[in-house]
This record gives sequence, structure tokens and C-alpha cells, in this order.
Amino acid sequence: MALDERAFFSDRSENRSERLSCPRCRRTNEYSVRWVRRTKKDRIPPGADERDRAKFAKLRDHLIRVDDEVVCKACSKRFEIPSMHSLLFVDQLEGLPRDVEDDEPAPTKSPESPANAPDAGNRDTDRRGPRRVTTPPRGWRG
Repeated sequence: MALDERAFFSDRSENRSERLSCPRCRRTNEYSVRWVRRTKKDRIPPGADERDRAKFAKLRDHLIRVDDEVVCKACSKRFEIPSMHSLLFVDQLEGLPRDVEDDEPAPTKSPESPANAPDAGNRDTDRRGPRRVTTPPRGWRG
């Protein structure tokens, strides 16, 4: 008899903050979203057959999102969290912002302001992006 998938993992609840925008009022805020971190156990559980051993070898640590909806902080309406990231593998979290629980300190920024940087005028490295046109269009005549 095959083992249940839950026998291969240990579960732990976790809160992560995400930046979401409300589809009704279009405002963006930080929301706390609940996740379950499923960590692969060190050893295969007793009573596993050959098929369970093959499955255990392929398993990876992952996060499963518990919350499907959040309440907007501005207009107090519920909206659904986009479902494209309801399951994340832990090894994919390398490029994402760090958790609050991490022991390592966050990298510090240099005291140099962007205006004093040597390549402040270069559009390729300027983090502010391209300059926006602030004057309204005047029609086809210019």
C-alpha cells in the first residue's frame, strides 16, 4: 500500500508579506499572507514500498499558500490573490526578498546619493527609469 504524501513532509505555518494591488480602488499595499512550509523529512518513513522510495527521491521542499483572499486596506473590499503563485519551491525563493526570520543582516546601502553617483546620467543604470513627459499633448500640430 502506498504512503500518503503527508508522511514524507513536516509542515510549519508561516506569514509572508506580499505587495498586492486592489482591482477595485487600484491602490497597492503590503499584505500578510499565510503559507505552509513543507520540509522533506530526513528519512523515508517505515513501511514504504519501492514506488514510495522513488517518489521520496524526487520530492523537494515547498510552500503552499493558505490564504486565497485579502481585505483591501483602503476600500475594505475583499479581493482574490492572483493564483499564479499558490505553490513555490523553496529553492526558487533565492531571488525573492528575505524573510524577517532570517539571521543574516540585510546588505547596507552605500551613503552615496544617486545624484552624486558617477553614472547618474546614464539611462541604462539609472534606477528611476526613463523621464516622463509631464506636459499634455497638443494635438497633431505640435
